[in-house]
Amino acid sequence: MAINLHTKYAKAVEERFHKDSLTDSSFSKKIDEQFVGVKTVIVTEVNTAPMNDYTRSGTNRYGNPEELGDTTHEYTMTRDRSFTYTIDKGNNAEQQYLKNAGASLKRQMREVVTPEIDEYRFKIWSENAGTTKAVGPVTKENVYSILLDAQEVMDNAKVPDEGRTLYASTTFYKMLMQAPEYIGLDKLGSTAIPKGKVGEILNMDVKKIPSTYLPSNVLFMIVLKDAAYSPVKLHEYHIHKDPPGISGHLVEGRFIYDAFVNETKKDGIYVGTST
Repeated sequence: MAINLHTKYAKAVEERFHKDSLTDSSFSKKIDEQFVGVKTVIVTEVNTAPMNDYTRSGTNRYGNPEELGDTTHEYTMTRDRSFTYTIDKGNNAEQQYLKNAGASLKRQMREVVTPEIDEYRFKIWSENAGTTKAVGPVTKENVYSILLDAQEVMDNAKVPDEGRTLYASTTFYKMLMQAPEYIGLDKLGSTAIPKGKVGEILNMDVKKIPSTYLPSNVLFMIVLKDAAYSPVKLHEYHIHKDPPGISGHLVEGRFIYDAFVNETKKDGIYVGTST
């Protein structure tokens, strides 16, 4: 006698691993509101005057006065991204209603939209960094020295100590965690912890970054908050129930965003590469 075995799908949906945004707390939002209603924002930098030797006679004792100049920097939004999908009512009914529109939208945001924006920010910030240096193979013996060298470059460029974040690739972070200088310094306590922060070193928040988020040869990146911009002009998503032509749900999202480096403060971004 034949035995017909039944197949049944579990009602629970397995969720994939994901990362919340690792960059949202580490860049300046000073010009974000300026993009409302416009695509391009021009930021003006006021110049300074040189020092002179004072002359104790004549009419121009302080030097020859010239009109104080200025420099403009132009930032134009270029990223206009979107997604869309449907959840057919018939298909969903025959799958025991596994595909909830609201839950699927949250999944789309955390697994697709957020990582894309983070990766784009790292790409633009690294391409426009004030300093990019090949540090070669990183070991637990030299990783701390590499960071000290980076700090020295930034200090000599008069970059403020406060507001620096170290974004460490998993490879770089692995060596850092084994460095004798770092062991015992990881004291987060009960303080408020920014998203992704896993420790502190040399007065910098440390954030561990999946290697896929960073350009292929980037091992670490130090970003001063005031040196980076990443405005999001439009951030919207919709769930349409039974729209014309569809029996079920239509989900749509659109995001206009970009990333920039403050031209005046680009020395506040330091990138260490493998080559």
